[in-house]
This record gives sequence, structure tokens and C-alpha cells, in this order.
Amino acid sequence: MDKSMTEKILSSKVGRDVSPGDIVVAPVDLVYMHDGTAPLIIKNIEEVPTLGRVFDNKKVILVIDHVSPPSTVVAATIHKHMRAFASKFGLKLFDVGEGICHQVIAESGLVEPRNVVIGADSHTTTLGALGAFATGVGSTDASIAIATGKIWLKVPEVMLIKFTGILPKAVMGKDVILYIISIYGVNGFNYKSIEFSGEGLKNISMDSRLTISNMSTEMGAKAALFPVDHISLEWYKSIGVKVDEFYPDPKANYEDEAEIELSRIEPLVSIPPKIDNIKAVSELEGIETDVVFIGSCTNGRYEDFLTAARILRGRKVKTRCIAIPASMKVYRTLLAEGIVNILVNAGCYVAFSTCGPCPGAHMGLLAEGETVVSTSNRNFPGRMGHKDSKVYLASPATAAATAINGKITDPRTYLEGVT
Repeated sequence: MDKSMTEKILSSKVGRDVSPGDIVVAPVDLVYMHDGTAPLIIKNIEEVPTLGRVFDNKKVILVIDHVSPPSTVVAATIHKHMRAFASKFGLKLFDVGEGICHQVIAESGLVEPRNVVIGADSHTTTLGALGAFATGVGSTDASIAIATGKIWLKVPEVMLIKFTGILPKAVMGKDVILYIISIYGVNGFNYKSIEFSGEGLKNISMDSRLTISNMSTEMGAKAALFPVDHISLEWYKSIGVKVDEFYPDPKANYEDEAEIELSRIEPLVSIPPKIDNIKAVSELEGIETDVVFIGSCTNGRYEDFLTAARILRGRKVKTRCIAIPASMKVYRTLLAEGIVNILVNAGCYVAFSTCGPCPGAHMGLLAEGETVVSTSNRNFPGRMGHKDSKVYLASPATAAATAINGKITDPRTYLEGVT
């Protein structure tokens, strides 16, 4: 019987054909944690007698990214424990400034198509863009996966989303996923796997695919997979990894199917305090902002800053603008190409990689009553600072245009005629 990518991956891992609804114990190819979730995992591994081990020291990764560099003694102590744990078991650790977990895991070639990837963070779905079954779990489940090399899960129902057409100017991957969220809402894919396909895929870059898979978790998705096509192969080649194409079977069965015409999407904004409260940026123009944040695991990649720089070049921001690349690799590329200079000359504050402002950890929190336009992924009350601050979610293009005017601005104003 023809299978979806989700079914093909899980069937291969457990050694038998599986279908949605089956309960399986699947071997894992990679488990990773960050400084927000590592403390409980380390405690479990060190103190629970039935755990007490790491199944494979090449397949467990630690990343210091959420409060990086540490802004409190508590954070510094957590980082110290993570380094000691990594040293004890011979584990790879990405330290302060190296990058946000989902980005550095991807660009370091640690994930390949057909892998089962477990992350102690809900945005682990990001790595589904690479053709992997990647899902976030709690620290306890991650502890068990680290000790045993296996994960217990129910095979999810699979939804197929087909893309057609071409993205209009100034419309980015962030706008695509906001458009999908506007249709299905925050509970539209609870414990379901989303698979993307269609001729429109040739118009969606790998950076945009990572963004779309990243925010699929905001609809409750268990996983969000892109096929491994020519765009994926070129991306893997760029990081020195050789892989094969990977697609669902031609007659795979899906719980449901939908078609998204890319040419109909315009720049969008998610309005606080609910992520699925989404409107066209043209309807919101003029809302004053105190801060703009360009970065996070959602939109801190090369394409994001290249687009922002096209808008910011030769202009000055009228609001505080924080720009934080998602990894040191991205930062170095931006530095080499002069994009960091464009950002700095425009008046942006540019920092080494950290989650920082996104989860309200440090490096740019909001005061009571302040408003931010952010390229991050969540906008519930208190997400980026005071509970009475407001977080509007948008693409890097919209964020950059907003920074120039100090109020929400349609990026098409600045990208018309720009090549």
C-alpha cells in the first residue's frame, strides 16, 4: 500500500508497516535539548536509576541558546551544568553564541531525510523541512529517548497541503504559514502530521520551508514535512551532505487535502493576543510600534536578513530595531556580504545568536504598554516582556518596513522595483 512520508519513515524505523492510530516505539536518530529544557533532563539522567546513561553520544546534542549569554547567575549555573554533562558523556554542545538549536542542528548536517528527530522544544518541527519526522516532546520523554534511543508515540493522521503558483513580491515564507494558520486556527492540526507538496514548491526556498515547518506547531501539528526535491538536494550539497530524493508514494492516502495558491497571499500580520488572529498588513498600517525584532528560530536566517537589508539599505530606522541572526554561520555570511553594515548603518542593534527577546529572556524585553513587531513565533500576553505589552508577528520584510516608519507598514511600499 502506498504511504505518506510520515508512514514511510515510521514503518522503516519500527520494521513493519504502520498506519495512523498505531502505537509504536520507534528508534531515534537524534535527540537534542537547550538551556530551557536541559535542567530536568540532566536531573533525570543523573538521578533516576532506570535511566542513568546516554544511548549514543553521537546522537545527543546540547545547545545553549535561550539565555545566551547568561543574564542571571541561575542561567550561568544551568550552562555550567550543561557543559559538565556534555563532557561527562562525550556529547556535542553548541555553546554561547553558536546558534539557536533548530538552526544549528539543521546547518551542521546532523539531520538527514527519513530520520526520526526528537527535540525538547515544541519548534523541533522546523527540521521537517529537511524530510525528517521531527517532533518536540517534554523533558521527561526526551530523557527516556536519550537513555534508551527510542520514543513512544502514536502514528499521526497525515494532512496534505499542495502549493501552486508563485509568491508575489514582498511575500515570504512567514506570510505563507500565517495564511495557513488563518485558515485552520491554533487547533487545526492537533497531533497531525502535515506534508507539503505541489508544483509551487519550486518557488519556496529552504529558508522559507524551515519557517513554515517551524510555525506548523502553532496549529498543534506533531510534524511538518517537506519532500526532498531539487531545492533540498542543493541545500544539502551546500552544507556538504549527500542525500537522495524523498517523496511520498504516488497514491498515498491522506486524512484530508488542501490547495494553497501562493499568488493570492499578501503580507500578513498576527495580532495579539492570539496567533490565529491574522489580517493583511494593509489593514493595520499606521499602528505605532516601540520595537522591531528581526530574528529567532523562525526568521533569523540568511534570506530573512537579506530581504530586510534590501529595505533598510540607505535608510534610518525610527524605532528600536533588534537584529539577531539564528546562528554564527548566518552572522558570518551577513558580515562577509556587508549586510551587517547595512543593518548597523540603518540604526539596528545587531547581536550574536541567541533566542533572547523571543521568549522574553533578555536582550530586548518589552515594558508595560509597549508594542513590538516581531518575526518570532508567538504573541500571547507576556511572551516578550510585560503582560500588558503587545506582540505583532510579521515577516522580516514587514518588520523592516515598520522599523523605518515606526509604525506598521506594508513592505511592498519599499520593494516595488527592487531586484
